[in-house]
Amino acid sequence: MKVAVIDINGKKTGRSVELSDAVFGIEPNEHAVYLDVKQHLANKRQGTHKAKERAEITGSTRKIKKQKGSGTARAGSIKSGLFRGGGRMFGPRPRSYSFKLNKGLKKLARQSALSIKAKENNIVVVEDFTFETPKTKKFTALLEAMDLQNKKSLFVLAESNNNVYLSSRNLQRVKTVKISELNTYGILNTSKLIISETCLEQIEANFTK
Repeated sequence: MKVAVIDINGKKTGRSVELSDAVFGIEPNEHAVYLDVKQHLANKRQGTHKAKERAEITGSTRKIKKQKGSGTARAGSIKSGLFRGGGRMFGPRPRSYSFKLNKGLKKLARQSALSIKAKENNIVVVEDFTFETPKTKKFTALLEAMDLQNKKSLFVLAESNNNVYLSSRNLQRVKTVKISELNTYGILNTSKLIISETCLEQIEANFTK
């Protein structure tokens, strides 16, 4: 699949690149995508939830009524979860929600996500670019030139570029990442995937190993 290379002014450069079928042209594996997205969202959970249980509640441990003869159910401490103000029975405890996935499955998930974007014609290849100074107006002009001002877009760069990152940081629908930060959730949670030329070569090299 061929994609035209454009410059930061949104104009075609007259050149095109061939997207590797091994990365951008596979049959998407939906289950692999599901597992990778599930892991990404699970890893973002803090897991700091906590409810006080019976042993942690401040209160008397005196038996509140006699065992038999009251006509009602047996009851011990007022701290029981059956009573108002008592402890929470089987409440949440701090825990980690992260889980492991094999490298091969994660690579398959990323290839599937990229193939979905390629099939939808939502991949844009742009010439390598940089800004002399951080300037949000410059990045806004770039989005307007590419007709992306009203679309959620993900810019993938070959390496960290502080000026480009700072220029895009305040824009709500734009995210800029380097290749090592590219993940399945990020690819699918965007309307347009904008990849720099150098980064495209690295993606194909990394995802075909």
